Amino acid sequence: MTADLLTVLIIVTLGAFFGTVLGLFIGYLAKTQQREWSAISRRERLINAALVLGCSALCIAGLALYAFR
Repeated sequence: MTADLLTVLIIVTLGAFFGTVLGLFIGYLAKTQQREWSAISRRERLINAALVLGCSALCIAGLALYAFR
């Protein structure tokens, strides 16, 4: 199983994009989003950042698993 640089970059880019969208959507559904970033409490900011990072990591891992199986 070999992967060229372009394939890895595509997987990371798409995973980060879809993970960000998914994390922000989950945060929106959980009502942790506000219209302005300064209106959000520190705890809600950390939750949103954790959602985005966690969903991005899961999407990147899922895409890599699918692409390199």
